Amino acid sequence: MANEEQNTPAQAEPKAGLFERKPWLSHVLRIVVVLAIIAAALYWWQSRKFENTDDAQVDGHIYPVSARVSGHVIKVNVEEGQFVHAGDVLVEIDNRDYQVAVERARADHMDALAAAEAANFNVPISQVSSSSQIHSAQADVLNAQAGISGATKQVEEAEARLIQAQANAKTANADLARYGTLVGKKEISQQQYDQATAAATSANATVTAAQAAVRSAQEVVKQASARLGQAQAALANAQITPKQISVTQARARAGEAQAARSQASLDQAELNLGYTKIVAPVDGIVGNRNAQVGQNVQVGQEMLSIVPLTDIWVTANFKETQLEHMRPGQSVEVEVDALGGQKFNGTVTSIGGATGAKFSLLPPENATGNYVKVVQRVPVRIDFTDRGKSGFNQDGRLRPGLSVVPDVRVR
Repeated sequence: MANEEQNTPAQAEPKAGLFERKPWLSHVLRIVVVLAIIAAALYWWQSRKFENTDDAQVDGHIYPVSARVSGHVIKVNVEEGQFVHAGDVLVEIDNRDYQVAVERARADHMDALAAAEAANFNVPISQVSSSSQIHSAQADVLNAQAGISGATKQVEEAEARLIQAQANAKTANADLARYGTLVGKKEISQQQYDQATAAATSANATVTAAQAAVRSAQEVVKQASARLGQAQAALANAQITPKQISVTQARARAGEAQAARSQASLDQAELNLGYTKIVAPVDGIVGNRNAQVGQNVQVGQEMLSIVPLTDIWVTANFKETQLEHMRPGQSVEVEVDALGGQKFNGTVTSIGGATGAKFSLLPPENATGNYVKVVQRVPVRIDFTDRGKSGFNQDGRLRPGLSVVPDVRVR
């Protein structure tokens, strides 16, 4: 028994723990835990200042280039993906038909101008002629009235001479009757009787002449009255000429209107001729090219598209729960996936007027079926801070459709 007790090994003492062997590790762990708590608190506090989403992409206008006239494509000057400047000729349409149309429109316009010029020349001529006719007719009326007045006075003079001649003839005839009685009684000489006879005959002849003169003067009055009627009729016709002037002026205005229409037709023909050369509306990259040489195109047919490189922005679809503190004007940091995470500065420009679902082709109707609440997304427009400045995106690295991650500072 004694030997067994001597052969039994002594029981091993318990092994010391790591922290007992290295007490400084416990202090380090405590420090690490405190730092982790501080870092988590700082991260939480810092994250409250930002809202981000990966449902975002670079957006921009895509300009469709279409034909404004129909025709046969004779030349295509660009290729898919080529950079073009505003005003560069992209596609050319056969312009011979439109050149002929321009020449025809120019000839019609020149003809209309000549007709309008001739009509305008007739206006002052008509005005002078009308004025002359009116003045001449008025003078003729006055002359005719003066002729009537003079003829009337001549009638009065002839009638007065007739009365005088009749009185003289009456006296001469009375003397002849007395002398006839006396000559029979031989109280006067035959010579005296003959003288009385001659005087009576002469007086009667004078009466006849005076009567003829009265009739002649009356005829002159009738002729003067007829001339007055003719002059008055001519004056009435002359007074109508102002209306004829109005007609001439209306024809002149119609000629000017025709000239204006022909000018508009010429302008349209020249525009159509210019439309045979299709130019780039903006600087950008050619895309979706469909135009081919030999193709017949119609008005409005799309041939290619231009994607501008400077007129771009970011459309970010944030959850509705992220919009509580988001406002226009807040600064944004945009990370672009295609550029290895390169970041750009931006600004919140606007928040969409409705959720994206409301703009979909078939917006959801929650009044039907079983309702399941889904967090909605609202499009937010973010403009690049350097957008609009010279040199922005000249290398074309930012293009519509690229995925980005915007980080909006909301606090």
